[in-house]
Amino acid sequence: MGWSRPTWWSTFTASGTVQLACVEGTDARGARGTDARNTDVRGADARGTPGRRPGAPGTAGRRAGVWRTCAAAAGLLLLGATTHAQQAASPSGLGRPPSDAERRDRIVGPDGADLPPGRGNAAEGAMVFARRGCSNCHGPTGSEGPSIQLVGGDVTSFTNYWPIRHWPFAPSIWDYIRRVMPYDRPGILTNDETYAVTAYLLYRNGIIGEEDEMDAESLPQVRMPQRDDYVRPEDWTPESRRGFEILPDR
Repeated sequence: MGWSRPTWWSTFTASGTVQLACVEGTDARGARGTDARNTDVRGADARGTPGRRPGAPGTAGRRAGVWRTCAAAAGLLLLGATTHAQQAASPSGLGRPPSDAERRDRIVGPDGADLPPGRGNAAEGAMVFARRGCSNCHGPTGSEGPSIQLVGGDVTSFTNYWPIRHWPFAPSIWDYIRRVMPYDRPGILTNDETYAVTAYLLYRNGIIGEEDEMDAESLPQVRMPQRDDYVRPEDWTPESRRGFEILPDR
């Protein structure tokens, strides 16, 4: 019985094409063998067909073992190619893997469950407010402008913002300041600075005391004066009414 030809698998990776040759019937040295290696010419039957040596594997067993080995090797190559492709740049060349800081960054919800460690009070916040340039836009005490008023203020049809004392949840104020402010350098505030500025603005709006310290435990406990006016929207379902009307094409 002759030896079958090599069987090739090709798996595509980001760096090119990796080819794996699975050759049936190679010996331990990697060289092609002959049928005499696995047959016993001394034990031919009456038809002249060579018999196997006692204990030697049959052709079907050898072939099954080779196929199992090839399949396992191909699986390992495919796994490595998939991992490499996931780590490589996108085909368009756009985007990049997120940095460690970006992985740690997350939006803090109204309940404050994701607030990070840190602390700050109103006195510290007043210094941060001036040092980080917040007063350049909002005025020395947060009410002079020229930008929006952070202390006091009312919701009117002429404004497109909600003054701080109208926000329903204090952790949302912390989250907004941490991610968006200062306007020209968003994200530069540390956690402690953000807690301090939040405490300063809450104090200036008469919501907490001057000595009250804000942290991940105390900030969610702050009762905002307009919280009862906040109406939580109903969960969306396919039957929910739209907030606008879709007109048919004309």
